Amino acid sequence: MPKIAITTGDPNGIGAEITIKALNKLDLPASSIVLISNKKIIDYYGKLSKDYEIIEIPFNSEINAGKVTAECGEFSFQSVKKACEIGARAIVTAPVAKNSLYLAGHKFNGQTEILQKYLAHNNQSAEMLFLANKFRVLLLTRHVALKEINLTKEMVVEKVLNLREFFRQHLKIENPKFALCGFNPHAGEDGILGREEIDILIPAVEKLHQKGINITKPLPADTLFVEAAKEYICHLKETEQQLQSNNNEDITSDLNAPRNGGFDCYIANYHDQGLIPIKTVAGEKTVNMTIGLDIIRTSPGHGTAFDIAGKNLADETGMIEAIKAVL
Repeated sequence: MPKIAITTGDPNGIGAEITIKALNKLDLPASSIVLISNKKIIDYYGKLSKDYEIIEIPFNSEINAGKVTAECGEFSFQSVKKACEIGARAIVTAPVAKNSLYLAGHKFNGQTEILQKYLAHNNQSAEMLFLANKFRVLLLTRHVALKEINLTKEMVVEKVLNLREFFRQHLKIENPKFALCGFNPHAGEDGILGREEIDILIPAVEKLHQKGINITKPLPADTLFVEAAKEYICHLKETEQQLQSNNNEDITSDLNAPRNGGFDCYIANYHDQGLIPIKTVAGEKTVNMTIGLDIIRTSPGHGTAFDIAGKNLADETGMIEAIKAVL
């Protein structure tokens, strides 16, 4: 049976540390996991409790925790590339540094772009979907400067159709309910505060409605995410109460139950519009999931944390959640 491939990210970041800690806590069968890494890196940051298979990626440099280097960028790139090549059933990636990738000559703005190059499904674009339990956020644009955001009606339609396909195929939700954030404050106020809603988003919604997609008109993002945050917090409280009443029995099916009146996914126009709300309420439990690939890829919703690398201070929660999301 194909395994879950896990990369350990930038050797000078916290990737290997959180991978080791997460695997030791989860206690998964060794036969279900293959690590894409280097034994020297694993040994430097800790000790695995099981004899997991390791596919070795060359790394002949010294580990220098917290430093950005071309050697680490090359290792990071080759690790993700190898994970794409081995026929894994899912990929979990630890964080990498974009500046290290650039120093190594790999002009990718992140791992999502590498994965799209090697694993795109039927030439679909790879999309960044962030999730914490039932709180899900799709980004229409990824790592791009605000002044360079160039939304088009066609782009929005394509990405939302890909999202609907993901919900149908992987989550078995036939008619997901999507909430679309406005691009401008107050969703543009009928063009007074910007025309992106009128010129791009509303025409895209009309086209999507013709295709049977359940999506709202552009709505003020601040209002949408206030309601999403309230629902997420209420869900956490309900979960805690259930755990107490069930004496900590497994309630996974309850956690995955649909939320009455809520949306299955919120669609944000740009990076910070979507990530600030979900990370504020979910913190380290936020998982980055790449959709539009031949397989599912997940990653913690945080970066390399160079400031604490090598100090055994990294919180493995995000890596645990990323691995659990593909089990």
